[in-house]
Amino acid sequence: MALRADDLIDRRRLRRKLTFWRVAALLVAAVAIAAYGFRLFGDSLPGSGADQIAKVRIEGTITEDEELLDRLERIAETDRVKGVILAVDSPGGTTAGGEAIFEAVRRLAEKKPVVAQVGTLAASAGYMIASASDHIVARKSSIVGSIGVLVQFPDVTGLMDKVGIKLEEIKSSPLKAEPSPFNPTTDEERAMIRAMILDSYDWFVGLVTERRPLSRAETERLADGSVFTGRQALDRKLVDALGGEETALAWLKSKGVDTELDVIEWKPKRTTSPYLLVDALLGDAGAGLGLEKGGAALLRALGAERLLLDGLVSLWQPAEGVAGEQ
Repeated sequence: MALRADDLIDRRRLRRKLTFWRVAALLVAAVAIAAYGFRLFGDSLPGSGADQIAKVRIEGTITEDEELLDRLERIAETDRVKGVILAVDSPGGTTAGGEAIFEAVRRLAEKKPVVAQVGTLAASAGYMIASASDHIVARKSSIVGSIGVLVQFPDVTGLMDKVGIKLEEIKSSPLKAEPSPFNPTTDEERAMIRAMILDSYDWFVGLVTERRPLSRAETERLADGSVFTGRQALDRKLVDALGGEETALAWLKSKGVDTELDVIEWKPKRTTSPYLLVDALLGDAGAGLGLEKGGAALLRALGAERLLLDGLVSLWQPAEGVAGEQ
């Protein structure tokens, strides 16, 4: 009987210990989930509920970035944001992407004062976005301009002849899917693409004329694809002032914004997807080559960003010596 009582006491002790460790495991799991959620989304939150000046970085190749468009809309709807700094550092990108972000910035500027602060580069679609702000600040040595549009496509017909490859195709009309890298480009195809480019170019020039203190003729003289230093851009009225964030804040102050408020960067939300594994693997390869962390750095070094752009492009491309409208 005594043994049975001891067994019962041991079982109760074991049950209590098991319950303790189960509760402890649940708490650890909850903390881990909360930490992961903070890591995933925490840096995209704009901080406390206090009044603030929002800062948004627009960097790299411009595309129609739905997350960025959503972020700009949330800033516009947030009452505690009293002013906005757009930190622009971009060589440009797709014309449609620049148009979408331009329009989002204009909607934002209807509700709050917006100043663009140019870093190293605001060219092509990057300058288009900067011009959507109410005031543009650039460094003396910033690269600004490259107003224009281009389309590029390879011609691999010579290579196909050498390796003995022939393309067969059936299509509804001669201009369908043209120009193609697999066929020599005809004059009719060049005329079609040029008409499309010039239409987008005319629209781009109109945007700059509307947003800057320039006449149409003055804008057209500047819109030959040329790039300028910040000092040259100031002389040509493409920017409004020289300096950095402190100069941008001074302009916001002139618009009645309390510059003692904290400048809070609104960062993009992190997402989880299978592509993160690919990015991590590419990032390790890039690190081995001395590139910055992240697979995107390796892709940029290989020129993949340009290859993946779709449609009309407004992109400054110094590596090939190409700038502006072709």
